[in-house]
Amino acid sequence: MLPEQKSTQVWVAVLLFVLILSTAVEAAGPVVHIIPVSGTVEPGMAAYLKRVVSSLEKDDSAILVFVMDTFGGRVDAAFEIVETICTVPRERTIAYVEKRAISAGALIALSAGTLIMKENTLIGDCAPIIQTSEGHEEAGEKTQTVLRAQFRTLAKRNNYPQVLAESMVSKSMEVYKITRGEHSEYMDKTTWQELSEKEKATITSKSTIVSEGELLTMDDKEAADLGFSRQSVTTLDQALDVMGYGAYQKVRIEENWSEKFVRWIQPFLPILMLLGIGAVYTEIKAPGFGIPGIVGIICLGLVFFNQYLVGLADYTEILVFIIGFLLLGMEMFVLPGFGIAGISAIVVLAAGLVLSFQDFVLPDPSLPWQSDLMIKNLGLVMGSALGALLVSMSVVRFVLPKLSKVVKGPYLDATLQDSRAESTEALGICAGDQGIALTTLRPSGKVRIRDIKVDAVTQGDFIDPATPVRVARVTAGHVVVETIMEKEKK
Repeated sequence: MLPEQKSTQVWVAVLLFVLILSTAVEAAGPVVHIIPVSGTVEPGMAAYLKRVVSSLEKDDSAILVFVMDTFGGRVDAAFEIVETICTVPRERTIAYVEKRAISAGALIALSAGTLIMKENTLIGDCAPIIQTSEGHEEAGEKTQTVLRAQFRTLAKRNNYPQVLAESMVSKSMEVYKITRGEHSEYMDKTTWQELSEKEKATITSKSTIVSEGELLTMDDKEAADLGFSRQSVTTLDQALDVMGYGAYQKVRIEENWSEKFVRWIQPFLPILMLLGIGAVYTEIKAPGFGIPGIVGIICLGLVFFNQYLVGLADYTEILVFIIGFLLLGMEMFVLPGFGIAGISAIVVLAAGLVLSFQDFVLPDPSLPWQSDLMIKNLGLVMGSALGALLVSMSVVRFVLPKLSKVVKGPYLDATLQDSRAESTEALGICAGDQGIALTTLRPSGKVRIRDIKVDAVTQGDFIDPATPVRVARVTAGHVVVETIMEKEKK
């Protein structure tokens, strides 16, 4: 075989291999990434979804399916998730409602390019709720306006009915379905009232879709009929078939260990904060550095580390915490007592905790819920500080004294209640010791017992100076003496 023929055969073989490989890859279809969105919408979920989307944004062929099962949660976290999903081209994102997408979950679901719902599932009801002294109440118009604008933006982006999307937020809206010939559209009550009589005359039918005082909440069939859901399905595989992915590879992306830990510990943050502040206060009041200080650092460190992982705490909060702990160290090791350094440490640490629970320093007027969130965070930190103070004082007052009954000693049983500098117990004087009267005892005076000068009393009689005496008894710190001659005569 000639060298030229051999080289040609090699190149043909290489081309055939590449063709077969590309055909096999094409037959395998796109990679569909299944991303669960379940549980409470909070910063931990936002951090998890941001990490997942960031890892896939360079893969232009990746399909992202967000499997929805949530009752909602924090508005700020939902807005961050929406912003993350919208960085991906809409044709590559699908929201699959597996059980429910309520409140903030509805906002997240509508941010995907396509919505598909499993049979007997729900979506909607996104009225913003705030915590007040009287319980949960619906947020004011200022907050609702921002949310309606976000729903309207997503509806424009993904071709959903805009007015219906806004009616998920505000109960004040009433929405009609208007038909003119073969054309139908959705119209709110305000727009309807602004129509002229001539325009109303062209309308062939009008039906109420959302009544005033209600929020739009849809099941899978209603969502399909109203133009939100692509189709009702029974399984995720059927949803992917509806999207035209005949051949595909499914890859499920779960939370990693740190994200699971962050979301698991989130409900316990107030308790950790209470324990941490209480332990720090106890350490400040106690001399040296011991177990309370270690417990305080661990608890507050867990709180801060949790917020750092979800992206709420950054270098600013780290610097604030370092300053707080430096002031705490000065109070414990440099400055005596409890003064300016200790108070400053508590204030600085509290400020760091407040900042670590939010992704802003001062509220943005255009985002009304930030003010509510800051007030909530202040209340959380101050409440934890007050609770920690009360718990610490109770432990010192009631718990520590009882530990002697549980933990073996040795403990000091004697007290100094009846002690004096010249206590006979301390001097070692007892009945039978002999001495001499130094002054006249009428009936009290001074005597010398074993070269020790003490106060003494007689049993009623008088004793002259230089008279030999003997200790009759010692009672309640008093030395009772009598003359030796009288005793011998008896």
